[in-house]
Amino acid sequence: MAIDRSETLQAVRPAEAIDRMPHLASLPAATKAELAALRRVRHVGPGELLIGEGAIPTHVGMVESGVLRMQKSLATGRQHIVGLLVSGDMFGRSPDGALGFDIEAATAGVVCTFPRAPFQALVQRSAALERVVMLSLVDELDRARDWMIVLANRKVSARVAGFLLMLCSRFAAVDGLVRPVRGAIEVTVPISRVDLAHLLGARQESISRALHALADAGAIGIRSPNRFVLRDIDALLAEAGEIEVGPHLKHRPQDRRRSA
Repeated sequence: MAIDRSETLQAVRPAEAIDRMPHLASLPAATKAELAALRRVRHVGPGELLIGEGAIPTHVGMVESGVLRMQKSLATGRQHIVGLLVSGDMFGRSPDGALGFDIEAATAGVVCTFPRAPFQALVQRSAALERVVMLSLVDELDRARDWMIVLANRKVSARVAGFLLMLCSRFAAVDGLVRPVRGAIEVTVPISRVDLAHLLGARQESISRALHALADAGAIGIRSPNRFVLRDIDALLAEAGEIEVGPHLKHRPQDRRRSA
């Protein structure tokens, strides 16, 4: 199994465990029972390696809680985060070939894994599970498109604005990250400032300056180093470019007060 040797796996048999995973809860009872029999749980801490670059995954994984980072080692020795995995996201599905990046825990969390061959066989037998896998792939492609738009911006403030908007759209279903507050939206950035800098291709100091510039313009309020209130969605969209934000962010009344 292409997972860090330090892991401790716990067998979880009851199908009720699958019901705690929103993406799988609607599957037929028989399919959930088979998944529960295959499922193993792993509790991870920040920085813990799940699958290393160059490994051939032997298990399919799904994030139950927390955030994982997909991290690429560059020829210069620098690390670049190429994406994030959050609750409900799958990994290790690549049909063949070695993984092109590390998968590490960015925060404490819980992941579950399924042996690859039995999981793939179950997908072939269950149209409902096949649909779940396909929807996961579509969501991954949509998110990759938005990342490309965000990272194509030359201004760091535009990349930061795009990231905050993505938290409200692509990551809105993750517990605790997004909540409404008095006509605005509060978001919690679930990764460290170092990881955010690696993700957006900028220095930490540049990220901080961009956040304060957006706050000075009235687009956001800063509650803490990782909590922000999005006060002017239109201004953030104008700064970030044409990323997909979803209907719940469009045509919202804007609270333009500058205080956090």
